[in-house]
Amino acid sequence: MVEALDSPDPSVAEHVRRYLATNGESGYREGGVTNLVLAHRGRRSGKLYRTGLFYGEDDGRYVLVASGSAITHTHPQWYLNLVATPEVGVQIRSDRFAARARTAEGTERERLWRLMVELAPVYRNYEAYSRRVIPVVVLELVAREAAA
Repeated sequence: MVEALDSPDPSVAEHVRRYLATNGESGYREGGVTNLVLAHRGRRSGKLYRTGLFYGEDDGRYVLVASGSAITHTHPQWYLNLVATPEVGVQIRSDRFAARARTAEGTERERLWRLMVELAPVYRNYEAYSRRVIPVVVLELVAREAAA
């Protein structure tokens, strides 16, 4: 991945650094769920940021939940950045690739939401506390990075 700024949350930043340093040997299964590292462009700054996120899989695509902090009732910054610039970098273990993000809608969103709640039941709690519809994001592969 290109040089990027880590999450301002120290535990997320530490997770990302550990994940990248070990190609996911440490951090791929965090919180009992599979994790990836997402690199995204800041919608105002233009800087590249990275964060670690739970993910699921659906028919060759990767699924994320933009839960953020349900208590703040706001979408996470990474999600707002994807809406503005949907082209992202992804690392799953040692596999690195470019993807395009989109927000699932309607019945697709509902089906993927159920998939993600099954993988990470904590999302059910977030949904109960949030005053917003929590976005579900689909990442579709654009191109694989060549091996170094």
